[in-house]
Formats: sequence, C-alpha cells, structure tokens
Amino acid sequence: MHAPVEAQVRAFLAEQFPSPDGAVVAGDASLFETGILDSMGVLTLVTWLEETFGFTVEDDEVLPENIDGIDRLVAYIGRKQGG
Repeated sequence: MHAPVEAQVRAFLAEQFPSPDGAVVAGDASLFETGILDSMGVLTLVTWLEETFGFTVEDDEVLPENIDGIDRLVAYIGRKQGG
C-alpha cells in the first residue's frame, strides 16, 4: 500500500543524504542515529515533503515520531494526505 511513497522517500534520502557506510537503511532505523539526517538536513527534508506531497509541515509536527525513520515518514505522509 505504501510502496510508492516509501520508494520516493528512500530515493530522496539516498540522493540527498546517502548513508555513511552505503548500507540500505532499515525502515525502523533512526535517521539521526545512523548519521543520515542531521539538524540541517531537517529543513531540506521538510521542504521536500511540502513540495513533493503538497502539504504544509507545521513546526509542531517536526518531531522524531514523524520524521526519524523511513517507516515513520511514510506513516506521517499518509496521515497528512488523509489516508
């Protein structure tokens, strides 16, 4: 069900924030703990989410529960899109 969104998220992350060791990132892995995403990268991620999926990421939604992991990002996108 979420495969296309997950594929988009993975492609974006691989292009913008390649994993330090080149490994495929597990869906439930922390993007911060693995070194893929840092505080500066959050702005890039938020901008991409808004432009790609057509919704606004509110300041109070920029939380680890929403953005710190591929599975969490896919679920967040689904919630924002009303699914």
